[in-house]
Amino acid sequence: MIFEPVPPYWPSHFRIKFATSSWERNACAALRRQVFCTEQRIFTGDDRDAVDAHAIPICALSTLGGDADAVVGTVRIHEASEHPGTWWGSRLAVAGPFRGTAALGAGLIQVAVSSAHARGCTRFLAHVQDRNVPLFQALHWTSLEEVALHGRLHHLMQADLAAYPPMHDPEHGLVTFRKAA
Repeated sequence: MIFEPVPPYWPSHFRIKFATSSWERNACAALRRQVFCTEQRIFTGDDRDAVDAHAIPICALSTLGGDADAVVGTVRIHEASEHPGTWWGSRLAVAGPFRGTAALGAGLIQVAVSSAHARGCTRFLAHVQDRNVPLFQALHWTSLEEVALHGRLHHLMQADLAAYPPMHDPEHGLVTFRKAA
């Protein structure tokens, strides 16, 4: 389920981790459809592709009374079968009401790269939409080249693995807090 908060409720914190349950994986897929099909109109109907068959979904969970209640962010990672050690991140999405309220994008990127690093990643890449390049640069990523994908300008970017220590327990992930007003 994608959570649309009704004030005055706002989660005090979020857990970012591998999506391990079926409801988390289903909610990740629904959020991706909302962002990439409905909002951005990059895809028609669904954004799933062949990568989903072997990708690891990561979710950002909002909390209610300390328990996870909804997926409010997601990204997927996978190792390139033709280049062992090279990992990719893709389909980073945050639910509209939570954009800018917490470090969800940064947290999703942290879990993505650090968990791949723990699994033998020697190079982590992503195609990043042009408007998101400053966030990635602030998180120790370098733009390697500009590319057009799905009719939009993207940057092929590479993470500096030295900034992402290996995370050996991504099933539990990390906690991030809502920004102060």
